[in-house]
Amino acid sequence: MANLKEIRTRIASVKSTRQITSAMKMVSAAKLRRAQDAIMQLRPYADKLNEILMNLSADVSLQNNVYAEVRDLNKVLIVVITSNKGLCGGFNSNVIKRSIYLAEEKYKELFKKDKVDFFVIGKRAFDYLRARKYRIIAEENNLLNGLSFDNASPVIERLMKMYINKQYDRIEIVYNQFKNAAVQVLTTEQFLPVAEDKKDKTEHAFTYEYIFEPSREFILVRLIPRSLKIKFYRSLLDSFAAEHGARMTAMHQATDNASQMIQALTLQYNKARQASITKEILEIVSGAEALKTK
Repeated sequence: MANLKEIRTRIASVKSTRQITSAMKMVSAAKLRRAQDAIMQLRPYADKLNEILMNLSADVSLQNNVYAEVRDLNKVLIVVITSNKGLCGGFNSNVIKRSIYLAEEKYKELFKKDKVDFFVIGKRAFDYLRARKYRIIAEENNLLNGLSFDNASPVIERLMKMYINKQYDRIEIVYNQFKNAAVQVLTTEQFLPVAEDKKDKTEHAFTYEYIFEPSREFILVRLIPRSLKIKFYRSLLDSFAAEHGARMTAMHQATDNASQMIQALTLQYNKARQASITKEILEIVSGAEALKTK
């Protein structure tokens, strides 16, 4: 059994850790509120924009649009969105594992030919993939430090140009979608080419009537790039909110675990102290009896 000093030291250490995790939980909760408000405000706009896009494409084919051009797969880009910091449970590892699985399984033949690249947003994914020699063409870790639509736009435009210039024939995004503070949904989405959702087109084509100026074709050409930017920015906001939710949950669990450990160590300390006192009493009694005998 550990001596009393060692147990006291461990109790003090765990209490200090509990203070840190509790503080981190409160910080993440405050950041989560702001991030949650941002994604909740964007979702109705993004959904309505997509609804209008589907209504437009019901009568105007996307086949001739530069962003919807379906080509033979010769090269694929996977955009991985994680966080810059850890201590958020399996938030980062789940995204990294899904990205690697996507590269090595879904695009197995292209991966063997070094035709699958990674575009990384988040230091955690960058460090992991770089250490294992995966092909990383770019990293935008600083984007998460001041996340805004204006800051994200150049990155999104860069990805769109890569597709238009035929550097890549398909671009996919892997990220955590925010559901609530305790739940993050691991998501894989095709960013480019734009996929026509025939189900949505059928639903919306006969439900809404719009007057288009100057024409459906003109608006569709202008709307698709805007829709792509909003879609990607939504993924960033989802991931940002999910990160703080995952960290808040992880720190809450760590704080509870620390409290349980303190209780267990306190009980162990009391037992050790009681045993020490009992031993001392026995030694005193034994000494007294020895003196009486003499």
